[in-house]
Amino acid sequence: MTLLSLRHARVRYGPLEALHGVTLAAPGPGLTVLLGRNGSGRTTALHALAGIVPLSGGAVVWDGVDVTGVPAYERARRGLCLVPERRAVFGSLTVRENLALASPDPAAALDAYPRLRPLLERRADTLSGGEQRMLAVSRALAARARVVLVDEPVQGMSPPVAARTYALLAALDACVVVAEQRLPSALRDRPAVVYELRRGAVVFAGEAGELGLPGRSAGRA
Repeated sequence: MTLLSLRHARVRYGPLEALHGVTLAAPGPGLTVLLGRNGSGRTTALHALAGIVPLSGGAVVWDGVDVTGVPAYERARRGLCLVPERRAVFGSLTVRENLALASPDPAAALDAYPRLRPLLERRADTLSGGEQRMLAVSRALAARARVVLVDEPVQGMSPPVAARTYALLAALDACVVVAEQRLPSALRDRPAVVYELRRGAVVFAGEAGELGLPGRSAGRA
């Protein structure tokens, strides 16, 4: 069942159009992966779903309802959680305080990432890049959101922690959309819907196992 979708979405930054009529649908619960190099439009598509950037054309549909004009804070109130690539944690707050913003009980987050336990009283801006990503993702896990959007979730993480992160995201009872430059090996054998973007347009749509196969169909819906 499709929970969140872009329909012929266009986004402009001044005179430049970043999305050229992009259509994609993310099931819920389920995992959707947006792939593309820098400048492909994958982050813009994620931000359009979250309501951070306005559409110059097309629509955002959530549960069959057009939410194009609904601001980002209202989408968050309705159960959407965005983990951006940068500034995903509050640096001046401790790890414990960051977790408390998502849930009064940090147990689930600490079970997901035990490495955060001895860091609870540390300020977030003193953590390594990988530790900050763990904290950001753990907050999303604890929030029990209906929609979770994550831009490059495993940046700075070791391969074992990255694999665990993908497993945690894939197991969520939510519509999960992640943006990556390339399909992670940890997701190749998992059920996932994949969209590859190039220069603001969808060039592939299908299942993870189909990506890279000879004769794959560009723009397949």
